[in-house]
Formats: sequence, structure tokens, C-alpha cells
Amino acid sequence: MRIAIRLAQEVGARLGQREILLRSVPIAGRCCVKVDFWQYSEGSVARIVALIAGRVRDGGDRLLILDGDDDRRTAISQALWESKPTAFMANGEADAPHAARQPILLSANCDPVNGAKVAVFADGVWRDEGESFERTFLLFGEAGVVPARAVWREFDGRDDVTRSYFAQEDGKWVKKA
Repeated sequence: MRIAIRLAQEVGARLGQREILLRSVPIAGRCCVKVDFWQYSEGSVARIVALIAGRVRDGGDRLLILDGDDDRRTAISQALWESKPTAFMANGEADAPHAARQPILLSANCDPVNGAKVAVFADGVWRDEGESFERTFLLFGEAGVVPARAVWREFDGRDDVTRSYFAQEDGKWVKKA
């Protein structure tokens, strides 16, 4: 990686560019999109989303949380505000003022006006726009197993997608695939 960066800097310098921009580029054998399938069996969706959001924010990324249910989005927002006793996770609705400035945006629509590169589909509904993010989490319960398996199969044979499957066991998240 360092050699590639050095080469890009040298080429850029020759072209009169002072800095380079790094972004994900499809490379044979390398991934551009990471899709995580999280099957929950206990706890509220709001608390699970708060867990994921904390990790995403700790990594410095912005997040878009999608859920078609207004009441569940409200519960998720409340869980984000209350999840950490020492610090809250600022968030807001996509249709509210200053949505673009929110580090965590909640919406019924897959439009990351906050520049999010990570999305959580909290309602268990896959949206094709999920492939436009660097990482997408699909949360689903027992009732969502069949649709989640169908989405999993859609990515069979795709070199540009990395899939992971996690399930809860005795209150802990365990990677199954």
C-alpha cells in the first residue's frame, strides 16, 4: 500500500497536483462493499442499532439508519441519545433542519444527505442502494430469515462484495459466516 501511495504521489507531483485523493477502487480479489447480516433473537432493535452506531462513530464514520417505521426510528433515536452514560450519540431525522450536519441520520429513504458511507437497514428490508455504501448492515429477526437468505444469495459469486453473517448466542454476537 505504501508503494502505491508513493507512486501516486510521484505521478501527482509530476502532473502538478499537490495532494492525492484515496477512494475505494475495485481491484481483482479486493472488496468494495461489505454487507453484514445480523440476525437478532433478543434485545430491542434500537439497542442493537446503538451498539453498531457506537462502533461506526468510534471509527470516525457517518451513519445512515433506515427504517420505514416512524415509531421505531423514534425509539432508535432515543436509544442513541441514552446509550452511553459518558457521551451521547448525536442524531437527527433526514427531514429535519441541518440533516447534512448529523453524524447519525435516521430516515425512511436511502438518501445519505449527511455523506454517510455506512448504512444500517434496521427494519430488515434490503434496498438496492445498500450496494452504494462502503458497509451495510441488514438487521433481521426470525421472521426475516427467508428474505435475508434471498439477499445473501443475490451476492453469490460477486468479487466486489464481502458478506458476513452474525447471530446472537447467549446474549453475544457470534460470527457464523
